Formats: sequence, C-alpha cells, structure tokens
Amino acid sequence: MKNLHELVADKLEQADPAARAVLLNIPLANIDRWLANGHTAPHRLEQWRQILLRAQASPEGFAKLLALLRDPSEPAQRLKDFAPFAGVLKWQERQTAIPECAYNF
Repeated sequence: MKNLHELVADKLEQADPAARAVLLNIPLANIDRWLANGHTAPHRLEQWRQILLRAQASPEGFAKLLALLRDPSEPAQRLKDFAPFAGVLKWQERQTAIPECAYNF
C-alpha cells in the first residue's frame, strides 16, 4: 500500500502539463495561507516553497520533488512532516492510504 506522499507523487507524475501546473499551485497557496496564519515552522514551509518553485521551473526540479515525495529516509520524512499538499488528492484517492495512517488502540 502506498503512503499519501507516494500517491501525491504518482498523481503529479501522471498529470498532463496543464493539470500539473494547477496541482503544484495548490501547495504553494497552502504555504501562503499557513504563513499568513502564523504557522509554527515557517522555515520548513519556505523549504517546500523553494522545492515547489524549482519543480515548476525545470524537469530536474520536478524529478527532485518526486524523488523527495518517495524517499523513505529520516531526513526526507522530517521535511514531509510539514508537507503542504492538502487538497492535491481527492477524498477517493486518499482512501487507499488511510488504513495505513490509522492508529490501533
């Protein structure tokens, strides 16, 4: 089962260029809104902004974004803890990863 970040990477990778541009604007808008509301980790959001801007600017930047979203390492996970991708996946798309995110008591 894929995690949410992998699902976002898949969706971005499969999107045509116009749809990809729209999808990449969603996290950028989230960053702007979260920073305006006083997010507690602005440095992480600024890191994401730079990653996303590079992804929009070049194929290499886009490839690095996909690699980061699929990277299971601890440093990548630390950054992904502040991922701004809310709204990129539809409810139905998220459901395939939700069981993996659930807590068992």
